[in-house]
Amino acid sequence: MNGEVPNIKKWVVFYPVYINSKKTVAEGRRISLAKACENPTCVEIADCCNHLKVPNAIEIDKAYPRDFMQRGRVRIQLKKEDGTLCNPAIPSRKQLMLQVAELVPRHPGRTKKQEAPSTSSTTGSSKSAKGGRKKR
Repeated sequence: MNGEVPNIKKWVVFYPVYINSKKTVAEGRRISLAKACENPTCVEIADCCNHLKVPNAIEIDKAYPRDFMQRGRVRIQLKKEDGTLCNPAIPSRKQLMLQVAELVPRHPGRTKKQEAPSTSSTTGSSKSAKGGRKKR
């Protein structure tokens, strides 16, 4: 980049909510539920963008306006200053969201997180369910 600091203000904004399968369209999801992934983080999205060779920058202190408790967003450069695509395989935001949502479940940090809870299993319920009618 010739030693210059890139102007990330003109880059595309990518919130994790856009590809979160736990959210509804009204809450901000932008891709289909079948293609979305569960609870992505900014770091996972940025790593996937690095894998796709797309320039990006994480902004931890920013929040999604509809869900301001979830912090962080990623700025992504889809097009260079002259208007050419950074990665010809990704022509639009929607295509980027679909490809990132496909990569996030295979993220190395994600596979370690999901293995830990699966080792502990519940050994039956503590309350026995009695069927029948209530007595009056």
